[in-house]
Amino acid sequence: MPFDDAHHRVLVIDDERGLSQALAIRLRAAGFLATTADNGLSGLAAAHEQRPDAIVLDMRMPDMDGSEVHARLRQNPHLSSIPVIFLSANVQDSARHSALAEGAFAYLTKPYDPREVVATVLEAIARRNGSHAAADRSQLHAS
Repeated sequence: MPFDDAHHRVLVIDDERGLSQALAIRLRAAGFLATTADNGLSGLAAAHEQRPDAIVLDMRMPDMDGSEVHARLRQNPHLSSIPVIFLSANVQDSARHSALAEGAFAYLTKPYDPREVVATVLEAIARRNGSHAAADRSQLHAS
């Protein structure tokens, strides 16, 4: 049975509004219900309200960075199972290893390949939903 992403919610949390809007458009084109938040606090509120199936989270944001947002998500029993995909300008291996050690599903770097982000979100949701087969990236309709 092919993976159906038509009703899956994705929350993009990034203080760069243009980037988050562009990524949300890409995710919508791939069939996801995508929303955005422009800082950590509003992102946490949106996550609590929307209960998304995946979160794409910027690492560097003012006031509350991605690591703190991720930690707070993990502490909330209603949000702790949501896969988090970090999207960061920090390309250091130590940042990647730290994020993955703290339970992030993936760590992607900026500038990003939109197809890779969409494919990673698809895979994260498929794994969360118990799919044993890897998501078929060729089925993506985002180009």
